[in-house]
Amino acid sequence: MPARADGAEAGPGAGRFRQLTLLAIVELLAMGLWFSASAVVPELESRWGLTDSGASWLTMSVQLGFVSGAVLSAVFTLADVWDPRRLIAGSALLGAGATAAIPLVADGLSLALPLRFLTGVALAGVYPPGMKAMAGWFREGRGMAIGVMIGALTIGSASPHLLRPLGGIGEWQSVLFLAAGLATIAALLASVGLRPGPHQAPAAPFDPRAVRRILGDRATMLANGGYFGHMWELYAVWTWVPVFIAASFAIDASEATTPEAASYLAFATIAAGGAGAAVAGVLADRLGRSLVTSASMIVSAMCCLLAGFLFGGSPWLLATLCLVWGFAVVADSAQFSACVSELAEPRYVGTALTLQTAIGFLLTIATIRLLPVWEGAWGWEWAFAPLALGPLLGTWSMLALRTRPESARIAGGLG
Repeated sequence: MPARADGAEAGPGAGRFRQLTLLAIVELLAMGLWFSASAVVPELESRWGLTDSGASWLTMSVQLGFVSGAVLSAVFTLADVWDPRRLIAGSALLGAGATAAIPLVADGLSLALPLRFLTGVALAGVYPPGMKAMAGWFREGRGMAIGVMIGALTIGSASPHLLRPLGGIGEWQSVLFLAAGLATIAALLASVGLRPGPHQAPAAPFDPRAVRRILGDRATMLANGGYFGHMWELYAVWTWVPVFIAASFAIDASEATTPEAASYLAFATIAAGGAGAAVAGVLADRLGRSLVTSASMIVSAMCCLLAGFLFGGSPWLLATLCLVWGFAVVADSAQFSACVSELAEPRYVGTALTLQTAIGFLLTIATIRLLPVWEGAWGWEWAFAPLALGPLLGTWSMLALRTRPESARIAGGLG
């Protein structure tokens, strides 16, 4: 690749890091919509009389909407037929409108849940197309690039837990309005700044058999198996660890265990995954995706089993475990997507990624709903323990993928 007089890279790949930065900013700003309502559950419990079931549905409705949007996108191959820039921008605007409508028109779950469902549908047009757009700019270093993007997405998902104490505990409307405003900025940035990369496949024709081919490919489905095990744990942790932290801090109230401190730790726990995803991306490009994802899942499974032993104890020990957990629980996420982007049919990578996320997010609905049931039966001491099963099975799937000849196509042959 020739260099310009100023030393910058020339050619079709020039500007790829600018595009990666822009994509990361867009995902960070838009993904605050995901947990915008879940972050203010304490306020809504008193205002709307929410039960644990109602609190679960505030997140589960987003998951259902995301799955519905992703399935429609996969069936009609929208991520491969439509310009990702327009799809991302339009979807971010739709999600912003649905989120802003909650404090304006909703006075309970009857209106809030359909609006949260619509938000999930919209986010299905932001997340998978964003991964496809990034893959169009990076062939070498793809694990690092997807890791950076997923890291930004993770910090964005955590942002409502930061907005809550900064906006003032109790001011739940401001959290939703701020999240909607940030997503609107994301839509504007996507519409004016994103452009297709040199490795982006041309728009593919609608092919109803594409999904069947993806489901029949053994190597791709082993990569998906790792992702599904990871997703069994991830969103249940992200949804309920803020409640777990608040309940633990409430046992021994002190200056270190205030509601504001609980919100800041919840933000830091989820946001730590941003660093985890970026670091894992760099390591996966050097050591192999199957090894890095397996190590990450083993660490997060151990945290599932250890968390309960620290409940109600030292806030500093609990904070340390939560930060390690937050780092590991999503560090592997980007690498499953990178694997699929390297294994799937190039023309239908967007559809393969959308299908992967659709099934993975469908699994999250079960554990988000089951975790408060487990907590009611066993207490917080053992509520997270069943989540360890997912990453352990995911580890088996990724190590099985490593033994197959198709692994030579992953991470430049590192598997």
